[in-house]
Amino acid sequence: MAAQSLLTESVLGWSIFTVILLVILVFCWIYIRKFQSRRESEVISTITAICALAIALITSALLPVDIFLVSFMKYPNGTYKEWAANNETRGQIEDTVLHGYYTLYSIILICVFLWIPFVYFYYEERDDNNVNKCSQVKNALKYTIGFVIVCVALLLIGAFVPLAAPPGQNSTQWEKVQYLFEELGSSHGLPALSFSISSLTLIGMLAVITYTAYGMSVMPLNLIKGTRSVKYERLENTEDIDDVEHQIEKLKSKCQDGRPLSSRDRNNLQELEGKLQVLRRRGRHLEIAERNCCTKVGSALRPFKILLGIFFILVALLFTIALFISNLDKALHSAGISSGFIIFGTNLTNPLNELLLALQPVFPLDYILITVITVYFVLTSMAGIRNMGIWFFWIRLYKIRPKKTRPQALLFLCMILLLIVLHTSYMIYSLAPQYVMYGSQKYLVQMPSPGPTSGNTTINTSRICDADAPEDQCTVTRSYLFLHKFWFFSTIYYFGNWAFIGAFLIGLVVSCCRGKKSVIEGEVEADDSDFSDDEYVH
Repeated sequence: MAAQSLLTESVLGWSIFTVILLVILVFCWIYIRKFQSRRESEVISTITAICALAIALITSALLPVDIFLVSFMKYPNGTYKEWAANNETRGQIEDTVLHGYYTLYSIILICVFLWIPFVYFYYEERDDNNVNKCSQVKNALKYTIGFVIVCVALLLIGAFVPLAAPPGQNSTQWEKVQYLFEELGSSHGLPALSFSISSLTLIGMLAVITYTAYGMSVMPLNLIKGTRSVKYERLENTEDIDDVEHQIEKLKSKCQDGRPLSSRDRNNLQELEGKLQVLRRRGRHLEIAERNCCTKVGSALRPFKILLGIFFILVALLFTIALFISNLDKALHSAGISSGFIIFGTNLTNPLNELLLALQPVFPLDYILITVITVYFVLTSMAGIRNMGIWFFWIRLYKIRPKKTRPQALLFLCMILLLIVLHTSYMIYSLAPQYVMYGSQKYLVQMPSPGPTSGNTTINTSRICDADAPEDQCTVTRSYLFLHKFWFFSTIYYFGNWAFIGAFLIGLVVSCCRGKKSVIEGEVEADDSDFSDDEYVH
């Protein structure tokens, strides 16, 4: 009976994960095909982008599964279910999730340090006049080796960073070397992988502060504000064209008598002709947008978009408040920097954490909510990247535009999303630390019976799992182990959360001050360069 119950619970958890996996694969194919350039497309880069994006989303979907499995080991009253009463059985389930993290995180390392860099440089080395594929592969491998060296260095550092007390000063050199190898072997490579993933998560933290924080403000406000009127934009564009044509004619009239234009006038004429070309392209795009049925449907759905935008901005504010309370709780009740600001449980009331715990009795509402939170972070990250483009400090490398995104830009997009997803797990832990650590588990504690006639009798009372719970009564999620293997990374993540809150508030102010977007936002821009797709209209 216990074995059958174990099979049922495991199948349920992994069945939901399988359904999510199929939805993710379909979404990735549609998303990449939507933004892929019509003129510049490469089979290898397309497959790589779809797979990398799918891996990022699948990894984010594993966290809800992890929480679900540890929660369903117990009944709501705090007792273990029959199939989970054995420590060995619980260990097998935990190992299944741990192997899932091992597999996905290893694939992420391969993608970030080998697969994506190779495909990127392979495409960069492509020459229409050079059909020598061997030379193309050779040059791509040459540049990729640098990424592989960095990956190996991170794995070695993580493998040999001692997490336990090292041998004393009187130990021989062989004993010290033997200690290091025992540390590596006893952990089964967990510190090595955890250190490498944590190092990538630091980069993901910067991407979250840059793109996700901005996306959380710009996406809902764009839905609320909507776009400008197509007819008004066409009228305004026509007036601009007439004005520029009049200026061009005025400059050309200066050389009708055979006199050459001055260098200043020639530069002005060249700028005006470039501006006129952009305005005419805008006119063609606006004409197509006015006839497009999607524009008319979008206008009809305007009330729904406003409601959706209001909902998203309320969710963003809820996340920000929960993150602020969580960080404040760590600042007040943790041991400080030396411990990585780690706390077990919550000391201040966290609205999101309480909401997840309240929804747990009604399966699967808490599971759905934690999945929605994960998807929300990914979607807002995508919105932030699309609105900002891909930057290297103050230099914009690529723009993300529907049907006009270059293969290199898609590869960059997927790599950034891989890094963001890595940090998303810590963000969700910060939003609901107790729930992400223990799920909805409870444990039994003996309390004296109330009343004067109770004597020495006791009763069993269930409590939500926290740091005071016995070790064999509460199972910690595998995600928590990966996040807090090294205290110094947790310290950096803590300060990164404060930076995220600041970036969100700044982005919110900037988004509020900006006017409505053009209905053809991003389709026609004057600063198109070799790093961006050329504009065209079919």
